[in-house]
Amino acid sequence: MTTRLERTVTYGILALFTVIALTPVIGILSTAFASQNSLDTGFSLPKGGLHWSNFADAWSRGHFGTYLGNSVLVTAVVVAATTVLAVLAAYAFGVMRFPGSTVLFHLFVIGLTLPQEALVVPLYFDLRYAELTDSYWALILPQTAQSLAFGVFWMRTYFRGSARSVIEAARIDGANTWTTLWRVLVPMGRPAISTMVVITFMWTWNEFLMALVMVSDEAHRTVPLGLAFFQGQHSSDAALLAAASVLIALPVVVVYVALQRRFIEGMLGGAVKE
Repeated sequence: MTTRLERTVTYGILALFTVIALTPVIGILSTAFASQNSLDTGFSLPKGGLHWSNFADAWSRGHFGTYLGNSVLVTAVVVAATTVLAVLAAYAFGVMRFPGSTVLFHLFVIGLTLPQEALVVPLYFDLRYAELTDSYWALILPQTAQSLAFGVFWMRTYFRGSARSVIEAARIDGANTWTTLWRVLVPMGRPAISTMVVITFMWTWNEFLMALVMVSDEAHRTVPLGLAFFQGQHSSDAALLAAASVLIALPVVVVYVALQRRFIEGMLGGAVKE
């Protein structure tokens, strides 16, 4: 049992960190609603009311409709491919037994240790040789491979922590390997899968370096890359830049809020069962 003093200190610490976390959010929102070409930025109240037109102007001037469509396409394909491939590979590594499984799994884990900056230049020349640069594949394939290393490691941890009695009961009932995976373990592992989906979504949506190197034409730019070019054109207008930043960050916030409960369940339980 915790005492009243302990609860007070706990809530006080949580409130302090909440204020620290929300401070930059409040600052960027205050700037986004300020009048254009205004020198009032940060935490000053917008003069003349909330200027909602900043978001429409940023959307039209920065061509974010096209960039948003590109990001949605790339992110959806990467998340879907990573989820399916990671579940299949992790099930093999976590439940099935076959020669060389440990060595192959360690090869996947090595992918977590390699910095992206060390791989992007060789990847660029490989994809240019295959005539895939300036295309969606130049963004989808490398990011799927990078996310797959984490996805396999994460889901293998869940499968190894799954109750062996459940798997054995499914096999006794006549379920084959495919049925055990998709009808027993996957429904049970929705929190872990949701956590992987959210993390992969955030990584892919916010990816900048890969898009900067692999894409040179405007037709295939994603929103982080589009924001960088927009910043170069409107570096003196803080309100438009803040409005554009809010538009780009909004999809990540929506996805996190929608999957918040399962994300937290996966973080608390999915990664500690090794």
